[in-house]
Amino acid sequence: MNSELIAKLNERTAKIGIVGLGYVGLPLMLRYCEVGYKVIGFDIDQTKVDALRAGRSYIEHISSASIKNATELGFEPTTDFSRAREVDALILCVPTPLNKYREPDLSFVLNTTESLLPYLHQGMVLSLESTTYPGTTEEELKPRIEKCGFTVGKDVFLVFSPEREDPGNQNFTTRSIPKVCGGCTPACLEAGIALYGQVIDKVVPVSSTQAAELTKLLENIHRSVNIGLVNEMKMVADKMGIDIHEVIRAAATKPFGFVPYYPGPGIGGHCIPIDPFYLTWKAREYGMHTRFIELAGEINSSMPDYVVSKISLALNQRHKSISGSSILVLGIAYKKNVDDVRESPSVALMERLRDLGAKVSYSDPHVPAFPKMRAHSFDLSSVALTEDNLRQFDCVLLATDHDKFDYQLLGAHAPLLVDCRGKFPQPADNIIRA
Repeated sequence: MNSELIAKLNERTAKIGIVGLGYVGLPLMLRYCEVGYKVIGFDIDQTKVDALRAGRSYIEHISSASIKNATELGFEPTTDFSRAREVDALILCVPTPLNKYREPDLSFVLNTTESLLPYLHQGMVLSLESTTYPGTTEEELKPRIEKCGFTVGKDVFLVFSPEREDPGNQNFTTRSIPKVCGGCTPACLEAGIALYGQVIDKVVPVSSTQAAELTKLLENIHRSVNIGLVNEMKMVADKMGIDIHEVIRAAATKPFGFVPYYPGPGIGGHCIPIDPFYLTWKAREYGMHTRFIELAGEINSSMPDYVVSKISLALNQRHKSISGSSILVLGIAYKKNVDDVRESPSVALMERLRDLGAKVSYSDPHVPAFPKMRAHSFDLSSVALTEDNLRQFDCVLLATDHDKFDYQLLGAHAPLLVDCRGKFPQPADNIIRA
């Protein structure tokens, strides 16, 4: 079975199924189509499937032209999971959020797996790309597959290969980002390497699915801890009257032993605010207390409140309070130059300010209308940045530093500008660093 599957993958005659057509699944689909594979895309969201069938992209940095091209090459989006019986490979790219107790929520992974089980067949490879705790693939997916009468490593080949997408980063593409892959058995790993070897320039094999799962967590914990450190340094520098961004720029001139990380109003996206807590949760099983992870999370999650306190002090100096003030939040995407608002600290800031009585608006050139989110709701559209519009607000909060913003206009015409991103290094009466 293994040799036949690997031959089909290497010859690009295998049919690929990608489950979850979001920021991870859609670029992966495009890459498989680009090199000649036939791809079926699965998603439970009918509106996404309809958009793709019409050749429309719903992700800003993915063009509609690329979707149309993929469709012409044979890409088929569907909500019909029974079509999984047609494919030779299934790649799961579904969300793994936290629940309200900051514990792993594997419901998307497990429900998706359960939906696919009736359509699995001998001689196929299944890859989980969703970030999760070490042991998920072996403890949750493998038993479910084997309950259907398959032997993993003989009939069905199971791997974990964490996604490494960085939306909006022009320097790296799906093809050029090395792909870590671990299998449940050596035969599984061989199938996983064949699955990705034709579309990714470098596949990095590891000894187990657990090692691959922990690799992804380490990558994101590394970032979380370093961002937590620099956020703490920002607060210390602020008390001392020092510009932390100037300090980071100076430190970054050291050609060894220092990697620059930048402070902000909090952390966002689908990885850094969530993934470290998957390891924290799993470590408890082994009697371990992950202090670095939890301290970084504590500091990073306190940043929105720190920013609110800076806004409060700045308004107070102008004989105003947050309650009743009109506040414009600049940028609701979680990072610059993208339209992705998942776990965005800007949204947390908007909610805190609204709860304190502020009249909140936002401006974001990448997000024209406030999107539907699982845990947040605002009936707002993006405000155009003009001199007249800026003057109507008591406070303008720079939360996400998109390149499309006119910073000269903002500095000149915002009555009060609270800068979370270090875009205004020169002191001014109307600018407050946060």
